[in-house]
Formats: sequence, C-alpha cells, structure tokens
Amino acid sequence: MSGTASTQVLVAGAGPVGMIAALALARAGFSTVLAGPPASEADRRTTAVMAPSLAFLASLGLQDDAFEGAAPLKTMRIIDATSRLVRSPTVTFHAAEIGESRFGLNIPNRLLNAALERAVAAEAGITRVEKPVNDWNLGDLAAEAVFADGEMIASQLVVAADGRNSPARDAAGIRARRHELPQAALVVSFSHARPHGGSSTEFHTEDGPFTQVPLPGDRSSLVWVTKPSYAQELLALDGETLALRIEERMQSMLGKISVEDGRQVYPLAEISASPVALSRVALVGEAAHVFPPIGAQGLNLGIRDVEDVVAAAAAHRDDPGSPAALNAYVRRRLGDVTARSGLVNLLNRSLLSSFLPAQIARTAGLTAMREIGPLRTFAMREGLRPGSGFSSLFHRSREQVGR
Repeated sequence: MSGTASTQVLVAGAGPVGMIAALALARAGFSTVLAGPPASEADRRTTAVMAPSLAFLASLGLQDDAFEGAAPLKTMRIIDATSRLVRSPTVTFHAAEIGESRFGLNIPNRLLNAALERAVAAEAGITRVEKPVNDWNLGDLAAEAVFADGEMIASQLVVAADGRNSPARDAAGIRARRHELPQAALVVSFSHARPHGGSSTEFHTEDGPFTQVPLPGDRSSLVWVTKPSYAQELLALDGETLALRIEERMQSMLGKISVEDGRQVYPLAEISASPVALSRVALVGEAAHVFPPIGAQGLNLGIRDVEDVVAAAAAHRDDPGSPAALNAYVRRRLGDVTARSGLVNLLNRSLLSSFLPAQIARTAGLTAMREIGPLRTFAMREGLRPGSGFSSLFHRSREQVGR
C-alpha cells in the first residue's frame, strides 16, 4: 500500500476504554496507533472502577495514586423506593464480608481520562493520532483507516472503541440491536452535611435507579435515571430547588445538600452488537454493548473486553486480526457480555414494569440476597469478576471436604 503507514493494531476511539486498550496492547508488544480526539474535559460523570479493573490498570502502571480525587467504595446498598404493592427489602453489601477493604474506587471521568492520557503519552509503543477515522477499507489481509486529511494507516487488527454509534462496527458489517429507552440520566455532584462513610446507595424507583456514589470528603456524585421530560425539568431548576428534590428522594440520609455546578443529562439506550468481532475489527466498550447505569458494570465490562482482546491477539501474534484471533475473542466475551447486559436490562425493565410477577421476582431475588449470607457473598464476588463467585464456592466446598 504505497503512501500508507502501517502498524499491527489500530485502536479507534480515545475515550477511557480506547486508551486502556492501546496501553494494554502496547505493553503486550504490539505496535499500536491510538486514533481519535482527546476525551472531553466537560464530562462531569464519575465511574466506579471495581477492584479487578483497578488491578488490571495497576498492571499497566496506573496505581491508586494516579487517581487523586477518587473515593473508595466500601459499602453498596439497594433501597426499594417505589410505591408499588410488592416492595423489596433494603440489601446492603459490605466489602469486608468478602475480605476486601473496598469494592473499588469512584473516579471522576475527567481525572480518569487525564491519568490515562499521561500514561499513553509516556508509552513508547503507542503512536497518537488526535483525529477520528473518516472512512474504512477492510480487506482480507489488512484494515485501512482513512482520515479526512488523506492520511491512511493500515493495520492487522482494528480495536473499535469508537462508541455506541461506532463507524468501525458499521464498516465491518456487524449488526447492533438498539433500543432507545424511555429514560434519561441526570448527572450532578453535590456536598452534604453528613458523612457518606464510603457508601454508595442505589434507590430503585418506578422510573429507574437513583444512585449516589461517594466522592472525597462530604461529597457525592449522583446519577438520577428518570423520564426524559423530568430530567430536563431537573436540569433547568435553580440549585436550591434541585438540592431539595435530591434530599427528598434520598430520604435526607445525608442531611442538607448543596448542588455543585456542571449538571448534565444523557439519554439512555440498550445496544448489543453480535458478533463482537468480524472483518479484522474487534469491538470493545460501548461499540459492543450499552445498557443502563445499574450496578457499576459499564466501564468494568469494557476493561474485561480489553483483557480478552489482548489475550486473543497475543495467542495469534503473527496476525492478531485473523479470523482465528477474532473468533477466539468472540468466544471469550460471549458469556460475560450476555450475562451482564441481560441482567442489568432485566432489572431495569422490572423497575419500569407494573407487571406484578416481575415485581415479585425482583423482590424474591433481593430478599434472598439479604437473608442468605453465602448467596450475598456469591453475588458480591460475581459482581466484581465473573466466575469468582463460583470459584469461591468450589474452594470453600473443598475445604469442607478436607475437614
């Protein structure tokens, strides 16, 4: 390809998952191009990064001290704040129950992005191209990225981290099932009179989850999922009125609230791509899956995508974008993505549904987790990493047999 630069891997999209993918692939020994404009500094959201994901980031050189301004998540609580006939009991999960000091860290996105950008800039194996791919030419032997200024880069493997409307996904001919939800998320940070104690509380309402997550000091972030029209109404309120609405919804558990500047609203959708790799393109993050913000699964699932795409590429180092490599990636991701997205979508729909059997099923599940210690422990371990709950049960069973 005369006049075309070449690399082993091109990562399209420079958000958190894209930067993590580029770092991991470069550390695995692949020449890597990261293409896409820098992540927006206007993003006011925070991300709960769970312990296994933090361990993976640490393996890339990003220790806890890289995320100054993050807060530990020590306790996670679910409260049924609906007014329906059948209501679930409050369920509380303590990291100490599974021998951990924390479930993870809640990190403001702008701080997470800044730390990742510094790590990318310091990584010799990454070539940074700060512009989006304009077009794709996908062939049997290589994938060619075409930029608006005429620059072209050929690669053996494209890792598509280019978001829910992924152009790389479309170019590869990968189908994505998409369902726009009758929900939007208001994102805001606030200070409060009472300490949060490292606790996150997810209030389940008829319109979706209302989730408070701790920040350093007596501050928290909030993701309030509700009807789009009400989200816009909340967005337009003055700070004092919004603070009163939040305090009322939280049942005053953190005392008097003061809302900080910078609130935002995001529309919600369910998106599921299948297969997650084809035609030298492997999807990661929101290019592969999008679901409502329940249970802190989004970025953590994307990081597991990265782990598996690196493992598949490393096992097929001569051609990391070959059909064999992509098929290996598809097989590795199928169970995790299907289970996580299915569970989150099912729980969200059960909140929106007035169908009595759905309410009974949700209540029964949460009641069992509250009352049965081993089940609660299993749920916590599985929430951190798929399979860890089963391995813990197996290990415990072997110990009991040994006695």
